[in-house]
Amino acid sequence: MDTKLTLSFDEEIIQKAKRYADRNNISLSRMIEHLLTKVVEKPYQSLEDFPISDWVGMVAEGPAEYKTKKSKKIDKSDFFESKK
Repeated sequence: MDTKLTLSFDEEIIQKAKRYADRNNISLSRMIEHLLTKVVEKPYQSLEDFPISDWVGMVAEGPAEYKTKKSKKIDKSDFFESKK
């Protein structure tokens, strides 16, 4: 059962977290839920003991994909080649 929780964070952190969640196709609420689940799963003595890389791997959906678009600008050499 989901329960509503109100939290206060630095605005910049919220914006970065929203962008991260969006890039990884997960809601911010679910992302925080996963983080809290990992934190309470084991008796960590401090946050420094928490394996953040495990959490990032858990919320990421597959390997990172980098997509680039071909530049619309024509290189000078391409331009002159096309004129021959």
